[in-house]
Amino acid sequence: MILPSAPGHAEGVSNDEFRAAMSRLASGVVLVTAQEPPLDPDDPGAPVGEDVGMTATAFVSVSLDPPLVLVGLREGSRMDDLLAEQPLWAVSVLSEGQRHIAGRFAMKGRVSDRLLFQDLGYVRGGHTGAPLVDGALATLECRTEQRVPAGDHTLVIGRVLAARTPSADAGPLTYFRGRYRHLA
Repeated sequence: MILPSAPGHAEGVSNDEFRAAMSRLASGVVLVTAQEPPLDPDDPGAPVGEDVGMTATAFVSVSLDPPLVLVGLREGSRMDDLLAEQPLWAVSVLSEGQRHIAGRFAMKGRVSDRLLFQDLGYVRGGHTGAPLVDGALATLECRTEQRVPAGDHTLVIGRVLAARTPSADAGPLTYFRGRYRHLA
């Protein structure tokens, strides 16, 4: 028996059913960061752009040669808009002790990222200028190779320009059944 399709869902899977099924897949948690370009690139005295960050669980390795990663961004989000014009970005793989950072950058409707970075320890990536969070399990600096529209998201494939493991001894922060967790 073939069930009728719900609007927008060719196979009849509802948003709630899909969300419930995918919540059973544990994911690593990363902070994606980028720096807005200067307000006036022709004026060396112009203020630099603001740092932008977002928590992501849709992040995977794509290729070893060349080194490529993929991150899923909600279409029209601030990060999606920024990476449409700024090809340089970074990823900090969060440790189990960085749940507060994940929550902070996952907030919806925030006015400015400036306050989110204000008391956060980080260094600037030498290749991207993007913030790399202190205490992250690993950091990657990337340059966008391709952007692929996919439903209500944009898949951004980035070439890895630098990869480091500054705090490789801690456990990972994971996301499972709608909550941040750590491995026991």
